[in-house]
Amino acid sequence: DYFFFLMIRRPPRSTQSRSSAASDVYKRQFMERLAIINTHLSQNKVSQEGKEGNQDEKSKNKLEWFKHNGWGFKDTEFLLESDGILKLTGKRYMYSEMKLPKLREWAEKNIGIDANKPTPAQAEMPVDPPTINQIFVDEIKNQVDELSFDNLVRIMHSHGHSMQELFALRHGKLEKVVDAVIFVATHEQAEVLVQAAQRHNIVLIPYGGGTNVTQALMLRKEERMVIGVDMTRMNRVKWVDKKNMLACVEAGIIGKDLERELVRQGVVCGHEPDSVEFSSLGGWISTRASGMKKNVYGNIEDIVVNIKIVTPIGTFQKGSDWPRVSSGPDINQMIMGSEGSIGLITEAIIRVREVPQIKIFDSVIFPDFDTGIKFMYEVARSRQWPASLRLVDNTQFQFAMSLKPEEKNATFKNAIENFKKLYLTKIKNFDLSKIAVVTILYEGDQDTVALQQKTINSISKRLSGLVAGGEAGERGYFLTFMIAYLRDFAFNYGCVAESFETSCPWDKIPTLCKSVQERIVEECRKRGVKFTPWVSSRVTQVYETGAAVYIYFAFTYHGLDDPVRIYSEVEDAARDEIMKNGGSISHHHGVGKLRKKFMERSIGDTGISILQRVKRTFDPNNIFATNNLV
Repeated sequence: DYFFFLMIRRPPRSTQSRSSAASDVYKRQFMERLAIINTHLSQNKVSQEGKEGNQDEKSKNKLEWFKHNGWGFKDTEFLLESDGILKLTGKRYMYSEMKLPKLREWAEKNIGIDANKPTPAQAEMPVDPPTINQIFVDEIKNQVDELSFDNLVRIMHSHGHSMQELFALRHGKLEKVVDAVIFVATHEQAEVLVQAAQRHNIVLIPYGGGTNVTQALMLRKEERMVIGVDMTRMNRVKWVDKKNMLACVEAGIIGKDLERELVRQGVVCGHEPDSVEFSSLGGWISTRASGMKKNVYGNIEDIVVNIKIVTPIGTFQKGSDWPRVSSGPDINQMIMGSEGSIGLITEAIIRVREVPQIKIFDSVIFPDFDTGIKFMYEVARSRQWPASLRLVDNTQFQFAMSLKPEEKNATFKNAIENFKKLYLTKIKNFDLSKIAVVTILYEGDQDTVALQQKTINSISKRLSGLVAGGEAGERGYFLTFMIAYLRDFAFNYGCVAESFETSCPWDKIPTLCKSVQERIVEECRKRGVKFTPWVSSRVTQVYETGAAVYIYFAFTYHGLDDPVRIYSEVEDAARDEIMKNGGSISHHHGVGKLRKKFMERSIGDTGISILQRVKRTFDPNNIFATNNLV
């Protein structure tokens, strides 16, 4: 069943035809677009001022729908049922309510998970009572949308999703949680809050989606009162300007809500990080984020034209939304990547595009990972880039195969799969233990996509690739949204897992991937990890000069005295190996506190000094004491 997704060559399917459900979605979006165009035919700027914020089906209270000690929606998890087979619960995703009969066997064989040794999480993490500055509380409580001292709300706003944070939520205690959470709903409320914090020496920690994996929200002991500032009620698309293809958006809006609202106006943003269901525009800006479709829509620095930010020394925004300006260093670039350390980002002007005419998934199989890297390089040189292009190694490919759901007509389908397997091994002479797969998403107009497909297919053929069709591409794209849910499942059975990313030049990618994998295995061995860790690589986000690389690894910790310490040491060793092999400190996750120790190697002493001085200029009293970056 290695090739459940392979198809005897047929044209890749567009989203309009891949399923009736998907077809209905696009028909509905198309009709919405026509209605809007008809209503606003003579208007270039469509105002959304004054409309209710965007909450989708989600409640304002995140605790009602998001897990308090794990990732994602409460109704979605990989659950081991009484028959011993795993199932994905809920109704939100491609495999929801489907049984996955091969996943348990794969996890036991490749990671060492033992379903008879569960490691259940504690019901609720203990938390210390808050430090309260009563004068500040009395002054501010009626000038913001909400002020909460609820313990679960405090905990939710005091962590991201690094392994260390989740382990503390499940089995221990965070060193410090915010003393209270304030929800702001307008820019004016944000200004009032920052001014009050200045007067009363209060610490403010901005909170968007809470999806970071760099410990950016983790707190250390602090004598001052610490407020988590939840921005998600600032979630409106204020206007769309179709003449200039710009939109003004409040920074607390969540990615999926942003795209849904823009589609109603006949445009898209196109920024789609793995966390797009839960992360916010403000979070993307503050971490210099990148999305899966950056090849078409750009990274966040390519999308954002103007930023409004409330700092302790005042509110900053450029004088106009120029396409480009030469007026000294770009202050927008100082804000991007600042990781909450200089102020509250309240709004942004972003570039938008027309809703793409077509959306097509595809995939290509290569004899091995190195050949796949050559393919990615050739595509980068061609400049005919699909929206998303991602290469996974054989280890990750085998993992993806374990997620094949239980299907009807299994006998007939198995016969088809055996035929495909025979074709791949006997006719193409591929080794099943070495093959690598590239998943592709084309998105745009007919002519542009046709040219990209022609280029991709030509390069694939020249490098002995086998075009495998749209089903594999779609499943591979879907897997992106499952990784964090799968990590939660691993946590339930004594396994820690994480992914981290880097960027590096093309000539260093093969060596970097190999060296980091070997280093992780060796560091685990030295620390007494009994079962060989599972390690995998993925190459993604291509550039002319290099690419982004993901490393995934997991190991079981039964019998280890301090799994968090061991994990942290292994992760640091992996980052050290990345940088030794020419990789960056981060491609798009950011630095937070997790990678601070590597910043000197990244930007040097002078760079550290510059960032410290910028921080002191914006925030002389360290009101935004996130302690991120430097």
